[in-house]
Amino acid sequence: MSTLGNFVWSIADQLRGVYRPHQYGGIILPFTILRRLDCLLEPTRDEVRALAKKYDGGAMDIQVKRKTGLAFYNTSQYDFDRLLEDPEGLRANLIDYISHFSGNIDVFERFGFETEINKLDEKNRLYLIVSKFAEVDLHPDTVPNAAMGDLYEHLIYKFAEASNEEAGEHYTPRDAIRLMVDLLFAEENDSLLEEGVIRSIYDPTVGTGGMLSVAEERLLERNPKARLRLYGQEINDQSYAICKSDMIGKGQDVNNIKLGDTLAHDRFYNKTFDFCMSNPPYGVDWKASEAAVKEEHKKGGPNGRFAPGLPSVSDGQMLFLTHLAHKMRPAHEGGGRAGIVLNGSPLFNGAAESGPSQIRRWLLENDLVDAIIALPTDIFFNTGIATYIWILDNTKQPERRGKVQLIDATDMWTKMRKGMGSKRKEIDVAAREQIVKLYDAFTETKSSKILKNSDFGYWTITVERPLRLNFSASRAADLGGGALAKVFGKGTDPAPFLAALARVGDQIYLSQENFIEATLEKFVEAGLKLSKAQYRHLAKAVGERDDSAEIVTDSKGNPEPDPYKRDTENVPFTYNGNTLGDAGRNETVKVYFEAEVVPHVPDAWVDTKKTKVGYEIPFTRLFYTYIPPRPLEEIDKDLEAQIAKIMGLLREIEA
Repeated sequence: MSTLGNFVWSIADQLRGVYRPHQYGGIILPFTILRRLDCLLEPTRDEVRALAKKYDGGAMDIQVKRKTGLAFYNTSQYDFDRLLEDPEGLRANLIDYISHFSGNIDVFERFGFETEINKLDEKNRLYLIVSKFAEVDLHPDTVPNAAMGDLYEHLIYKFAEASNEEAGEHYTPRDAIRLMVDLLFAEENDSLLEEGVIRSIYDPTVGTGGMLSVAEERLLERNPKARLRLYGQEINDQSYAICKSDMIGKGQDVNNIKLGDTLAHDRFYNKTFDFCMSNPPYGVDWKASEAAVKEEHKKGGPNGRFAPGLPSVSDGQMLFLTHLAHKMRPAHEGGGRAGIVLNGSPLFNGAAESGPSQIRRWLLENDLVDAIIALPTDIFFNTGIATYIWILDNTKQPERRGKVQLIDATDMWTKMRKGMGSKRKEIDVAAREQIVKLYDAFTETKSSKILKNSDFGYWTITVERPLRLNFSASRAADLGGGALAKVFGKGTDPAPFLAALARVGDQIYLSQENFIEATLEKFVEAGLKLSKAQYRHLAKAVGERDDSAEIVTDSKGNPEPDPYKRDTENVPFTYNGNTLGDAGRNETVKVYFEAEVVPHVPDAWVDTKKTKVGYEIPFTRLFYTYIPPRPLEEIDKDLEAQIAKIMGLLREIEA
């Protein structure tokens, strides 16, 4: 493949001077697609031309499919060989050739190909490029479908290098895809081996179609008589064009590849699938889709794809997570499974009852999370950060129901001989088999943890402490107009009240009630009236925090909380052996409070109205192994050895 890819890319030498290197891909990619389609059409070209004389429109589509097995056609009189026979008319003839493809071939307009043809012709490069591509045999007998997909991605990688872009934005490494596919298929091994089995698979961030291609390839390896229907949606025009072209070569229905923003416009809104896969962009904002997503969240109802919650606008990967969960075939129709690659933040980001936490809560409480696998770092082209595969399933096997399996596969990899971008490691066959074996075994090991869904839940409780203030009427003179209006009433002249307060003096009161009594006396003498609520407002307005003062109470005699001393605590659902999940809230929180809070702040209490439910998946903590520090004696010896070495070097310099 590297030889073929380099040969195709070498054609770009003809573009030097006319295009800059970062523009080469806009020429090489559509010509590669065109040559592939040209080779696919070659055996049935005459038959299709004959059909075109009898049929048109939908009838033509049906007849071509019936006679040739192809889901597309071209009715032009041209092919690459005939184009080269008329150098003078090449530009017009090539445009004619492209314009006579069937309506489902909209890939060339996504590249602005006609504009590029005109430019190449103007610069006397068109004949050179067409003649070079005519030498490349891209017939499926020479370049099988899997190899063709690899060729597309090889060219994209070269294009990204020349453009100083991230290749990984366009496609996912094959080793990571194969692992995800094997994990997805693991629960259906037997059914997938049945003769004539038909399944569907969907990728909402399909890119160039690599995930779909590998899924089909892996299924056909197991069962050559199986059929996998491929569906995908892609926002990038060029990636969409390549994916659609690749699907044509595979004999797939090209109408199942859609162009558009999946978050804003689900082009498969009325369909669900047996399998779903995605490697969405991480850390990429969804501002362009924000209005549509929020509208759907608001009006989509409790079963809408964004109903569980919305993450921060700065990172949209969890939107794809909930989207996939809704695209799995419903349980009553046989169920579905989904796999998605995410970075670490969806495991834990967001406080209790935030959008991300609510998404985790919905997934776990509906028992949709089957497994999460921590991948090695440095296995993707555009990032070296930690990544995870989430496997979702809405019809789990009996032994897996109510549970989540966590697999630490961070040390299951081999080093690549030559890195590609950030990718320096790969998950080879042995590592992949090891990971799938851990998944199949579903047992506790050093690298595999099995937890109940409720083990990831927690309550965020609000711990209040009483407000303690001392009071002095002399502070009223420093109050602003707004504070005075709040105490004495809007439109009321505060002067008489301030005069009466001045007669209270500057005594410090440690009791709210004593201060109110002293103030009431002076106000009565002055013929002034305030309500009980106004007296309390006045006391707070002239109060200062004082831990030696008495507790401030409300009108019902209950202690008022001090907002500056307010704190929150996270109480795991599993605290004190609770096995009831949220149903065991009251007793569990009570035990936690008495054991963990009261010994330190005896006057505290829990405001139960503010308790929130949260979910997080502390993956790293669950697999953490404590490594004790080295003995001090060993460290001292190392230091002494280094000091001796340094002193020796200094003596050599002095000498």
